[in-house]
Amino acid sequence: MSLSIKQFQFLQFWKETDERNEWTIRQLKSLPNGYKLLDAGAGECRLKPYCNHLEYVAQDFCQYDGIGDTCSLQQGKLRDHSRIDIVSDITNIPVVAESFDAVICTEVLEHLPNPIAAIHELDRVLKHGGTMILTAPFASSTHQSPYHFCSGFNKYFYESVLAEKFDIEQLLPYGNWFENTALEVGMIKVAVEKYTDKKINLWDKILMGLLMLRLKRYSKISENSDNLRCFGYLCVAKKR
Repeated sequence: MSLSIKQFQFLQFWKETDERNEWTIRQLKSLPNGYKLLDAGAGECRLKPYCNHLEYVAQDFCQYDGIGDTCSLQQGKLRDHSRIDIVSDITNIPVVAESFDAVICTEVLEHLPNPIAAIHELDRVLKHGGTMILTAPFASSTHQSPYHFCSGFNKYFYESVLAEKFDIEQLLPYGNWFENTALEVGMIKVAVEKYTDKKINLWDKILMGLLMLRLKRYSKISENSDNLRCFGYLCVAKKR
């Protein structure tokens, strides 16, 4: 039995908003009309509807089929790659240098054996003065296997990798330690039913629910617990 990404995302039901997606859409809408945008690791081009004012180009390696090896969290349905414009490895995109005014790479870096090489390639295809938009998890469970190579990235990763050629304009955490822990509590039911021969009973559900409510309360008064762990970071950087 594979675990659906939709099941996994549903465990965030107690959050009021999807911070990452809302932030990503805002960044895309803020790009100037006519900008040529590369969506690197675009998958099924879910961001394309927010790019009508841009010249949108989608790149993906087109190897993940949505089912994977069934050993972890999976999309759960066959992936449609029909709208991908450039099929290539993200570390070797067949375009000339400085082809794009902006690049976006969202929730992709953890699926790459060499994420730093990928960022260097995105730097190569981005014009000077161009905008790079990145998101990736801080600490993720294995998903879309066998194409999952890094559990996540903290803020020091971005600061280190981008420092030489980019000015970081935004580097924001989304979620905090309490919210991330609540997500793991919500995963108990999925993990028990997949990895044991047991089922969650009523008392288990009550205890999990009470713990998640308590974590939600602490989350609202949390100060800087995202430094310990969060869902991930949202980064906008300008190429010098």
